[in-house]
Amino acid sequence: MSEKNTELADFLRRARGQVDASRAGLPADGRVRRVPGLRREEVAFLAGVSTDYYARLEQGRRIVPSPSVVDAVGRALGLDEAGRAHLADLIGLGTATPSPRTRPVQRVRPGLYQLLDALADVPVLVLGRRADVLAQNRLGKALFTDFERFPAPQRNYARWMFLDDGARSLFVDWEEQARVAAENLRLEAGNDPADRATAELVAELRESSAEFDRWWDEHRVNQRTHGSKRLRHPLVGDLTVEYETLMLPGDPHTTLYVYSTEASSPSQRALSLLASWSLTGEGASPSV
Repeated sequence: MSEKNTELADFLRRARGQVDASRAGLPADGRVRRVPGLRREEVAFLAGVSTDYYARLEQGRRIVPSPSVVDAVGRALGLDEAGRAHLADLIGLGTATPSPRTRPVQRVRPGLYQLLDALADVPVLVLGRRADVLAQNRLGKALFTDFERFPAPQRNYARWMFLDDGARSLFVDWEEQARVAAENLRLEAGNDPADRATAELVAELRESSAEFDRWWDEHRVNQRTHGSKRLRHPLVGDLTVEYETLMLPGDPHTTLYVYSTEASSPSQRALSLLASWSLTGEGASPSV
């Protein structure tokens, strides 16, 4: 079985094992379940396909389902939007074997740097493929870390999250944030399996981080669109920031992460204090 089909088979088996059978709307058959999740024939029933067809799909055979079948399988497995997109990406690989290749280096256009300067009151990160950090504004550096101090190949959010001790001490909810980073990278790897840099990053993280290696094997995917992060900042103490993601029209591989705090909250006061310190140079590049 090829690597791409192995990925599809692994994802389907793990997704099937995570479904709560009691809530799946299946007719009772009186059989005792010895393992969690759905059986293959139950997924087939819920998706409206034959058991043999679904079995061949889960075994990574060379079949290419129609979009309607992919959607039905996604519903049967209870996949969210990110999970369904990942399933579609993996199934799409069955038609061709893309050769590993190196993508062009991503660049940030001057107008985007101007936008970062204009958004001086909120932290902003600009992430590219595989969560490479392409740019950040002054407050983004002060809140997280100055990625420009790393060698260019190491300016990656997921790499920093798993391999930098400062990230572990900065995030109160490090495990939650790190797992999301791993799941987001898993989603991107499925979307662009031929990207050599992504494969090299995954290999490095699997070798260097036991947590990443374990979560990667779980084959969960996640699309970061919004959320919160709880921080214990070395300069201003505890604060919670909310983030929203903004994708640039015409450049789907570049995303702005904009962070804010609740009005009149202790977190807002902490962020304002950090902003004032960074303006004077006292907190421009904290070692976190």
